[in-house]
Amino acid sequence: MSLIVSIDTSTKVCSVALHKEGKLLGLSELFTEKSHSGMLTTLVENVVKQAGYELPQLDAIAVAKGPGSYTGLRIGVSTAKGLSFALDKPLLSVNTLEAMAAQLKDMYSADTLLCPMIDARRMEVYCGVWNAAMENISEIEAKIIDETAFITLLEKQPIVFFGDGAAKCKSQIAHPNAHFPNTELYPSARTVGVLAHKAFQEQAFENVVSFEPFYLKDFVGTTPKAAQNKA
Repeated sequence: MSLIVSIDTSTKVCSVALHKEGKLLGLSELFTEKSHSGMLTTLVENVVKQAGYELPQLDAIAVAKGPGSYTGLRIGVSTAKGLSFALDKPLLSVNTLEAMAAQLKDMYSADTLLCPMIDARRMEVYCGVWNAAMENISEIEAKIIDETAFITLLEKQPIVFFGDGAAKCKSQIAHPNAHFPNTELYPSARTVGVLAHKAFQEQAFENVVSFEPFYLKDFVGTTPKAAQNKA
């Protein structure tokens, strides 16, 4: 038995899902900027309650660990850790990009590769490549996109590039085997929960005390304009 609530705050979308044995029972998503800190706990409580359960009945807490927004990941992970500690339930984590790839794994031909992209800065994205069997075949990295990006893979088979970082890369990755869906796709707790069920079966639990988000690269802050003017 696995009743798992999953959280994804990797991007501007804040989503919570409840799965039982990997089957979706409830889902709530907010596409509102800066909704994470103010609404996340309420979303968790509502999704669980509306499915007919109480928080103490959960078997585990799952969270998308990143990469993604520094602030979003901190909020999601701290909330998941807090729930795990308060309810005395195990903590599971899922790579955000892998969960994105899982959204599309059954929608394309078996020879098509999936490359989820999360916007970083300028022409940089967080990305990785998965095949239809959900095998990661390219390093998960913060990648600066130019006309040579993914060229070796593109010469061999088609790749679908998607996510909130894909649109800005379309002009650079101009290859016949490069495909960009018209709809912008975001990470979702819906697929985080599916992968979390597998992790639960394998008892791949995180240490609640030491677990940290997968930022992929160090945070680089910016100096406020007012401070710059005083310098």
